[in-house]
Formats: sequence, structure tokens, C-alpha cells
Amino acid sequence: MAGHSKWANIQHRKNRQDAVRSKLFSKLSKEITVAAKMGDPDPDKNPRLRLAIKDAKASSMPKDNIERAIKKATGGEGDAYEEIRYEGYGPNGVAVIVEAMTDNRNRTASNVRATFGKHGGNLGETGSVGFMFERKGQIVYPADAGDAEAVLEAAIEAGAEDVESSAEGHVIWCADTDLNDVSTALEDRLGESETTRLVWKPLNTTELDLEGMQKLMRLIDALEDDDDVQRVTTNFEASDEVMEQLAS
Repeated sequence: MAGHSKWANIQHRKNRQDAVRSKLFSKLSKEITVAAKMGDPDPDKNPRLRLAIKDAKASSMPKDNIERAIKKATGGEGDAYEEIRYEGYGPNGVAVIVEAMTDNRNRTASNVRATFGKHGGNLGETGSVGFMFERKGQIVYPADAGDAEAVLEAAIEAGAEDVESSAEGHVIWCADTDLNDVSTALEDRLGESETTRLVWKPLNTTELDLEGMQKLMRLIDALEDDDDVQRVTTNFEASDEVMEQLAS
């Protein structure tokens, strides 16, 4: 239960500009509202809402924003939102999963299809790339949460399936249906996690060079800029050298 994976879920990136941060908060609020509407507005009785709140806090979303999002659910908002998953291929054949929450399926499908086409990709049918991923619970702790052995022991006792420890931190994996229970048990041992969420974990990856990564990032940025898109996941793999060049 060790090792370090180079693949990454392209989600809430740090150091975003204020306008992008505001868009992120809007998407987090939508998830909280829908989660509260679908279940109980009390996060202790609603695992999905609890995880949505944890995700929002990990992105430094103000408490007032979180409370307003929950109140929207009791006020009837969130009824019209439909959750849709789109699948397709990006540049160089990279598999892409786009999770959206929309009140207009036709608008969102049209926008996502156009974005894929404009950035060297193509939108496929449902299931066209889904078989390359598995739904998993992902819990991330900073490196100072404990050494690899201590975190591994805590994860095993909590019911986790796998742990990846590196200098950057600890990534704990569990079955998607166990995420709430595992994350709660880990809090008792390791404290609050950095992030706790359901993700699509790639079963295989596609290696990209710098040019390929630049093209893929343009596609991801364009997709994430869509208000209806909640998160984007890919199965890219890139060397540390390429990632350093991309960041420079």
C-alpha cells in the first residue's frame, strides 16, 4: 500500500485570480445546495452534504457562503439542477470526464461539445472513456500529519484500501461507498484532512510531453470556465520535468 502516482485530477487549483476563485465558490455553493436539497440540511445526517462542506472549507470558502448555500435548499432552490457526466478525448487521446450540474441539458451539452472541438478533442458517448477510471474515495493529508507508517496504520484501521505517501503528503484511497465512514474515522486519528472527495481514479494513463500538456491544459481551463461544469478529470501522465516546465 505504497507508491507515488504521477497522474493528477485537475480540480481546485491554488493561486487562482479573484474572478476564478469567485467562480469556484459558485460551483461549490451549487453542490452544497443540491446536496442539502437531496437529503437532510443537517450535515451530520447527510454524508454528501458533509463532504461538500469539507470540500468548500478546503478551498477556503467563507462560512457565510456555506450557510447561505444550505439555506437556498430549504428555500426551494436547487430543484431544477440535473447532474450529468460527459466523456470524451482530449489532445493526444487523453481520456476526459466532465461532471456538470445544469438546469439546461441542451445548453450544457452544446457548450461542452464545442469546447472539446475547439481545443483538439472530441466528445464521446457515455461510457466511451469511463471504463478507464474507477470511482473512489480520496482523502488527502499533509506530510506533517504523520510519517508513512503511522498514516498507513490509521488508514488500515479506518477501512481504507490504499495509501500513497510522498514528500508532498499522503493520499488515502477507499471504496466510494465507504468515504464518509473512512474519513470520519481518520479524523479521530489524524485530524482534519486537506480534501475529502469522490474522484474518478484512472486505471491507465496517457503520457504527454510539454506541448501535449499545454494543449490539454487549454482544454481543461476552457471546460472549467463553464458555469455548468463542476469538475474535470483526466488520465494524463507527465514527467516531473514536463510539469516543472509547464509551471514556469
